Amino acid sequence: MPRPQKSRRICCYPDYWSFAPDQDKANDTIIMSLDEFETIRLIDYFGKTQEQCAGEMNVARTTVTAIYDTARKKLAQALVEGGRIVISGGNYTIDNTISDEITRKGSTIMRIAVTYENGQIFQHFGRTEQFKLYDVADGKIINEQIVGTNGAGHGALAGFLKNAQADVLICGGIGGGAQMAMQEAGIALYGGNIGSADDAVAAYLAQTLIQNVNPTCGHHHEHGEGHTCGDHGCGKH
Repeated sequence: MPRPQKSRRICCYPDYWSFAPDQDKANDTIIMSLDEFETIRLIDYFGKTQEQCAGEMNVARTTVTAIYDTARKKLAQALVEGGRIVISGGNYTIDNTISDEITRKGSTIMRIAVTYENGQIFQHFGRTEQFKLYDVADGKIINEQIVGTNGAGHGALAGFLKNAQADVLICGGIGGGAQMAMQEAGIALYGGNIGSADDAVAAYLAQTLIQNVNPTCGHHHEHGEGHTCGDHGCGKH
């Protein structure tokens, strides 16, 4: 029986999920896994050694070498052949410290997260400083808590929500990259909402909350301006 593959630790979800010479003229789509992307980010972008990269990803250096070689070949193929790179999937865990104040939930509990400020739905996902979490069982709210975030930029915030075990996100404006991160994290998205956070959750439970198909935020900060992936360093010099 083959040995189970160890999950690779990544800092956070990317802020950008696809790249192409021209979206209408790109040739074959090339899938780059998130752990492959992480080796490119750490080694080529931040200038880490493979040994340092292995330490940050919590795997052996030989594993990093193999992942990195595959990632570089995919980049070369995209550049030479005009392929479209899409970042998706992989065997990874998100490195995103969650406060002890966030309670863990059982498998029968649904957790709804709302971007939160003074009782209202905060309108710019990439700048969210607080989420209000609602735990629901049998269609009723059984627990509520307001928690501070650890990240800046939508990639870090998406990782925060995944580790906080959120099943649903209700928010205001949210950029395309963050929408991709929610999809990767398996979190149902209800964007483009305004008003009271409590009222929005009540509407969701009553099945009257509309799922906006285009809740894009047009503000430049939504694309991770100043993104540091939180306070844990995340490959910074």
